[in-house]
Amino acid sequence: MPPLRTLLAVAVALALLALAPSASSAPTEAAADAVLPLLVTRGGAPAAALLTQDARSGTHYAQAGAGISFVDHFRAGSITKTFMATVVLQLAAEHRLSLSDTVEQHLPGLVRGAGNDGRALTLRALLTHTSGLYDFTADTGGMVPLSPRQAVRLALTHSPADRGRFVYSNTNYVLLGLIVQQVTGRSYAAEAERRLIAPLRLTGTSFPGSLTTLPFPHGRAYTSGGRDVTELDPRVAGAAGELVTTLADLDRFYAALLGGELLPPRRLREMLDTRAAHGSYGMGLFPVKLPCGTTVWGHNGIISGSYVRTAATVDGRRVLTYRVNTTAVADPGLEPRLLTAEFCPAPGRTAGFRAKIPVQHTRSSEEQGCGGRRRHRRRHSGTMSGAPNRAASAVRSSGCRWDSRSASTRFS
Repeated sequence: MPPLRTLLAVAVALALLALAPSASSAPTEAAADAVLPLLVTRGGAPAAALLTQDARSGTHYAQAGAGISFVDHFRAGSITKTFMATVVLQLAAEHRLSLSDTVEQHLPGLVRGAGNDGRALTLRALLTHTSGLYDFTADTGGMVPLSPRQAVRLALTHSPADRGRFVYSNTNYVLLGLIVQQVTGRSYAAEAERRLIAPLRLTGTSFPGSLTTLPFPHGRAYTSGGRDVTELDPRVAGAAGELVTTLADLDRFYAALLGGELLPPRRLREMLDTRAAHGSYGMGLFPVKLPCGTTVWGHNGIISGSYVRTAATVDGRRVLTYRVNTTAVADPGLEPRLLTAEFCPAPGRTAGFRAKIPVQHTRSSEEQGCGGRRRHRRRHSGTMSGAPNRAASAVRSSGCRWDSRSASTRFS
């Protein structure tokens, strides 16, 4: 007779099999899953993945293409800004700073020159991208490692745009990183770890500093031209875009943030207030209104070799994060299509089956090397690359700027 331990193991295995969905009995797949393979076939990405989290029905994972997985660590670009804005708003809630403080009060003498004046710039203006400060990555292409002060000094060689007008600039959040350090005596990375990463148990999330390698496990990262850029100095982005994370951690973070776990109600309302940026941007978050009338909140992130987008309902009860392992999606219409499929299910169709433990639905594609895949370099007009342009479609995908001569990219 088999030992008791063996019998128990068999019983548990049979129970799990009984709970697992079968191909014949599972409800219709999530609508967003049907769009995901298009990021590979039409979007030019080697591979793509998404993870959705729903407070009622659990989580759901899908992927398309080879060389990507649920557990991968990847660079998240300007999704870092949501973390930074949350830290600043927590400090405001603790009365350690005020959003009406000027940059000069915390960093005296730093922001001066070429018409720039820190005495006239508030922390609110930095958070909402209405400071007018020049984006230093317009000069570096997001490819040159700089210290925070070097990045600011580079931006200050340029005249500012009109204050009060929404102009997306990575310089704003580099300055916020310096201010966090000035106020707390600790780096912005240490504060984010203490306040956000550790309490939420975001075990796959980190601020790598100058570390050029990704934590294991991870896949490869490619430029849109097919060059491997898996190893990258995060100082090209700093407080504006250095975050490394995972799909599950981003879903957890945005659900907690919008669900009221990280900020008092007043500060969360401020974060979602887009009036300063004329409807385009809150503080580390921006809204997108979908065709069905639903507005989702979140951010995107672009850094060389990685594009990420998180969107969530305003209460954080439903979150989607998707990523590709290349710098940009060639077809900008795919992102709004994906968001619409997830948050605006067709009449008579549910949002899709969601397993309590992630269920992988692999979408195979031609297994071809990145160097052999044809890439499309895109050059996006406009001054911003991290938030939607109000003059464009309400569900337009934002993108990065390309220099066709150097194939460099500005992270958003």
